[in-house]
Amino acid sequence: MAAFLWMIRVCEGTSSSNGYRMHFGGSLFTSFDDHPRKIISLNGYKSSAAGAYQILTATWNEVSSQLGLTDFSPENQDLAAVQLIRNRKAYDDVITGNFEAAIKKCAKEWASLPGSPYGQPTKTIAQAKKYYTQAGGNLA
Repeated sequence: MAAFLWMIRVCEGTSSSNGYRMHFGGSLFTSFDDHPRKIISLNGYKSSAAGAYQILTATWNEVSSQLGLTDFSPENQDLAAVQLIRNRKAYDDVITGNFEAAIKKCAKEWASLPGSPYGQPTKTIAQAKKYYTQAGGNLA
């Protein structure tokens, strides 16, 4: 799971030390008290995506309620990302190394993953697999 989460961060452009405090577009927020709830307009896109997993405000509202999360701390961002993987029915695929099936299921959650339908730039399956295996992920 750690390797899959790392792969998402690399694909989303949030693998730096500031990734947990990054807005869509790269600017940084300062407080982990709550999701920053700020819409950023950039290159024809508008998004409230924030944090290491570029979670949208509405998505954060849903997943933080599911898990009882009270802040947007790095730990809670990680927990939320795992829950989003569960919500997409990809948890078992991630755990068993069924990488391509997990990617296919998660592509509707993360706009940078191969096969994502949102029209933003995506990584290739080869790139995603490389990031995953470099982080220690095992393939079935």
